Amino acid sequence: MNVSSLGLRDLEYVVAVARHGHFGRAAEACHVSQPALSGQIKKLEGQLGVRLFERTKRRALVTPVGQRFVAQAQALLDRAQVLLEVAQGRPELLSGPFWLGAINTLGPYLFPRVLGKLRRKYPRLELHLREGLTRDLLHDLKAGRLDAALLATPLEDETLTSTALFREPLLLAAPAEHALARKRSVALGDLRAGELLALEDGHCLRDQVLEACHGEEWRLDPRFQASSLETLRHLVASGVGYTLVPALAARVPAAGMARLVRYRQLHRPTPERTVALAWRRSLPRTEDLAALADAIRRAVPAMVPP
Repeated sequence: MNVSSLGLRDLEYVVAVARHGHFGRAAEACHVSQPALSGQIKKLEGQLGVRLFERTKRRALVTPVGQRFVAQAQALLDRAQVLLEVAQGRPELLSGPFWLGAINTLGPYLFPRVLGKLRRKYPRLELHLREGLTRDLLHDLKAGRLDAALLATPLEDETLTSTALFREPLLLAAPAEHALARKRSVALGDLRAGELLALEDGHCLRDQVLEACHGEEWRLDPRFQASSLETLRHLVASGVGYTLVPALAARVPAAGMARLVRYRQLHRPTPERTVALAWRRSLPRTEDLAALADAIRRAVPAMVPP
């Protein structure tokens, strides 16, 4: 097989199946029949001499070689989009489909602030949202299933680039009757490992909390490690212990917990995380990304500039 026999449509089919994890949904997205798409991918695999997907009754799983192929296919499609835009002239800013991801501890508290403004300013934008853990979002970003993602830095991947949006302080969330809740501000030295609650492994916020609280020598109680920030807040409200939460989350009142949880600032140097917009270096939508980053910064003017 030579390069001339590898068509962009073949690459679109492969990327679509990787994105949707299903041949039927990929065919719908590509506006072709499932037999046509499946047959073309099978033909391509025969020409390449490799299997790009493992087929099951319910999903299509990308093989290890398929993951590398999909990443390069997405990069080629990104560059082909540049050629199309050159030929057609400058497209309308932030129009058409755009897949945006966000870490679980950010999306629910940031999206409500920015989505309405984006819809009003860019009515032709078709925004698709996804939340998840950092490692999963990075995987989807490099595989082309996301155009960009909102993550906490630092990011160490040469295939990606990013722009810092804002620095978000971490606040203490304590039970209303706890002694720390009666203080106007709290020093990190006042915290005790036996009472500190954190998210499960895999959440970048867990690592940031442990780093702020003197690192890995803290032994967290394995009985009380939450899978979400809201579960963590409910544990605090029930008096189990206290935790550190991002400032945006603290500003979103949880139903029924206003009298049960108190938020307090931490002494300087205040622990914080830097939130950034990340994307593949090959993605050609530079002006769209700049406009999106600007809209997010304007939506959270009270946050610390990067």
